[in-house]
Amino acid sequence: MEIKTHNLVSKKLVGEPLKVRDGFAEVQLQTMEEMAVDEYGLIHGGFTFGLADHAAMLAVNEPTVVLGKAEVKFLKPVKVGEKLTARAAVIEDLGRKKVVKAEVSNERGEKVFEGTFHCYVLEKHVLE
Repeated sequence: MEIKTHNLVSKKLVGEPLKVRDGFAEVQLQTMEEMAVDEYGLIHGGFTFGLADHAAMLAVNEPTVVLGKAEVKFLKPVKVGEKLTARAAVIEDLGRKKVVKAEVSNERGEKVFEGTFHCYVLEKHVLE
């Protein structure tokens, strides 16, 4: 399926799309040293959130989709070098509003993050 949204986003920072189909997306992120917050190699949660958000936007896959609200849980810490995979699916389609469930897992299959993203498809670009 053609990707219609977020085409200029840095795949290095929010992940590389693996699958995008109607109402579903899978995105993978290789964590890096630059994402760490301390000498232990703890990854800043914003990168995990960004990965999940990117997957949610791709699950909706509309050029003018934006995030309105998110309800999230960080379940496990992520360390430098871990490869994360986000899977997102539209669970409720209310026309211009889409509710998307997203989960992020590490390479061991452990769920590290889950969230519900309330996405809106605007009539025109949010900055127009």
